[in-house]
Amino acid sequence: MSSSIGNRDDVAPAAGEIDPDYPIDPVPQHARKSLFSLAIVLLGFTFFTPTMLAGAQIGAAFEVGSLIWVLLLGSAVLGVYVAAIGGIGARTGLTTVMMCRYSLGTSGAKLASLLLGGTQVGWYGVTVATLAGLTASALDWTGRGVEIALMIAGGAVMGITAYYGYKGMYALSIVSVPLLLVLAGWVTWRSLDEVGGWSGLTAIVPTETMTIAAAVTIVVGTFASGGTQAPNWTRFARTPSAGFWACVVAFLVGELLMLGFGAIGAISFGEGDFVLVLYQLGLVGWGLVFLVANLWTTNDNTAYNFGVAGAEIANSRSKKPFVIGGVVLGTLLAITGIYDNLIEYLVWLGILIPPLGGVVIGDFLARWRGGMPAASGLPSVEWRNLGAYVVAAVAAWWSNEAGWFIPPVVGVVVAVVAVLAVQRGRRPVAEPVG
Repeated sequence: MSSSIGNRDDVAPAAGEIDPDYPIDPVPQHARKSLFSLAIVLLGFTFFTPTMLAGAQIGAAFEVGSLIWVLLLGSAVLGVYVAAIGGIGARTGLTTVMMCRYSLGTSGAKLASLLLGGTQVGWYGVTVATLAGLTASALDWTGRGVEIALMIAGGAVMGITAYYGYKGMYALSIVSVPLLLVLAGWVTWRSLDEVGGWSGLTAIVPTETMTIAAAVTIVVGTFASGGTQAPNWTRFARTPSAGFWACVVAFLVGELLMLGFGAIGAISFGEGDFVLVLYQLGLVGWGLVFLVANLWTTNDNTAYNFGVAGAEIANSRSKKPFVIGGVVLGTLLAITGIYDNLIEYLVWLGILIPPLGGVVIGDFLARWRGGMPAASGLPSVEWRNLGAYVVAAVAAWWSNEAGWFIPPVVGVVVAVVAVLAVQRGRRPVAEPVG
């Protein structure tokens, strides 16, 4: 078999103007980005306030020595999984939902697009509501009208960089990521000073209890869904190794830093919300800067995700109409309060979405390592892999219900093994392009 379709510039595109973000096409070599560029964009994605809240929750249950190892283990599990699928995205040049066309079939991939895109719209609404609520609280603004106005403004602004695609997200992240690191690092230093340095921190006794498995599940769950869509950015990598290492930097190192900053701030100040820690230090202005930059760099990635998912469903060369539509819908969810009812549903992300990534990884290992076939030769539904996904999702659900091991990891591992089993010895449905 020949080289991957994502490494070729001569693949004939379909008719119509091509979006510079190539939502349904392999990214050509001339549009590929550097490792630094990818790492910055992905760090902007993983620098997320709820991740710090997760670190605070875990930090209350472990002594500092054990806490470090637990956070490292959870970040390593997440980082390895995301790096694996991110490397495949770099090799193929395709988004996650487009790779699902190869794994689930042209019609079967619609399930993945609806699941990935739909849940991202929900997350967009949750984040818009969070931003509006904390901003109103910080500025002591009251009234439902004010909150709605903040939701509309926040929803529109956060969608702008996603509308302009990779270029817009990179421009935002190159400014916000260093700022977030400086602010978080400074507060962590103040936190250590608050408790008498490292020795004082290590002397603090945990106030909660939690198993290591539960702690790792929380860490992995913070970005199990978002990480599954890492190929949406790593497909721009110049080499598969660049895509792999960009994910390691963002989802292992970046995730570990956010968890650590959140845990140390919470242990020292008794406050799990990092933004409120800034408020306690009298830094309301900087707290707002941190909040806006933190949520914006993640939510524009969220909007980008549902943009490319919509493009796959409609087989559209442009993601922009779907970015706009998703932003409007997500903002409406925030305004109407429906997002309150989505939280329990969003918990299912760690059960339903990682198995999709496992199917892609398993299918790539089983059939596509030598190259991707022409899209015209794909079946409508790849029933074997769809069955493997269902089995993996059920296994992840059972793991969650039984409290056994880490549900997202169970889903990924079962999916990979199941696909390798059902696809063993089967050749691709069509010869690779080239």
